[in-house]
Amino acid sequence: MKVRNILATKKGHLITIDAEQPVRKAIAMLVDNRIGALLVMDSTGKLAGILSERDIMRTAATDEALFDRPVTDIMTREVVVGMPQDDVIAVAHTMLEKRFRHLPIMDEGQLIGIISIGDVLKIQRDAYRGEVDTLETRIIAKGEE
Repeated sequence: MKVRNILATKKGHLITIDAEQPVRKAIAMLVDNRIGALLVMDSTGKLAGILSERDIMRTAATDEALFDRPVTDIMTREVVVGMPQDDVIAVAHTMLEKRFRHLPIMDEGQLIGIISIGDVLKIQRDAYRGEVDTLETRIIAKGEE
């Protein structure tokens, strides 16, 4: 199974924020869209970073002036990205080992999507469910012979 399979199941557009927007706006966007991370874009429209709930909480623990700071001050800059042809199992392994829950997907230098660890688990669960159903059907068919 490939990352492109996950992207095909996702609806909607990418939710991004400009790097210079205040953290307060980013929090509102996370809440309004019921998501856990925002893709942060620079002034040229390129991916500059990612802002997750964890980034916000880490900063909030020590900085009461957090809300008016620009997103660029607290975002994760070194973003691990995936590609549509990546294997889902390999992506899951990377996300678990590096302890992050959101992976931007790039294709030929263009940002085309984002997947979460929940998306990865759901597609794997669905694939296993399909395999179980197939095996049950075969077992039933054998029993009827």
